[in-house]
Amino acid sequence: MWDQDLYLKTLIFASKAHHHQKIPGTVMSYVVHFTNVAMEVANTLIHSNDIDLDGTYAIQCALLHDTIEDTAVTYEDIVAEFGIPIAKGVLALTKNSSLAKENQMIDSLNRIIEEGPEIRIVKMADRINNLQPPPLHWDNIKKINYHKQAQLILNILSGVNPYIEGRLEQKIKDYEQYFD
Repeated sequence: MWDQDLYLKTLIFASKAHHHQKIPGTVMSYVVHFTNVAMEVANTLIHSNDIDLDGTYAIQCALLHDTIEDTAVTYEDIVAEFGIPIAKGVLALTKNSSLAKENQMIDSLNRIIEEGPEIRIVKMADRINNLQPPPLHWDNIKKINYHKQAQLILNILSGVNPYIEGRLEQKIKDYEQYFD
């Protein structure tokens, strides 16, 4: 069941955690990114026939998805504030920086699968939002690798929701316009 108060609590928590952060390569507050991811998740839920999906859980994880990875917030902080299920979802969405960079994404995707369909939807929504025009300093190799990583995300996480999978597939195709 949707809980507006819990949404607001989560939004405020995430906004405070990311308060000094900007979207890389822009002057926009990072709040724009994680609220766009939450919007993408909400839109997916609206287009879903799966009544078993927990919308509040999915949107909370969308709002918090980068807090452990990009801020001083810890897993324990999220457990204390929102409980173990939310903390586990956010942790699955967090790359393990102790691994070699080339192994971080596949490790995260494997943990995401273990957490269920809502977290898979959050990761696809995150990549949809990130497939905007790339930063100007990215060379063609970086853009192509980012594109390949997006395809890997789709390949591994698909089978959960046709709507968001179709959105991600289209964004991946559209991203090819940025190749030199």
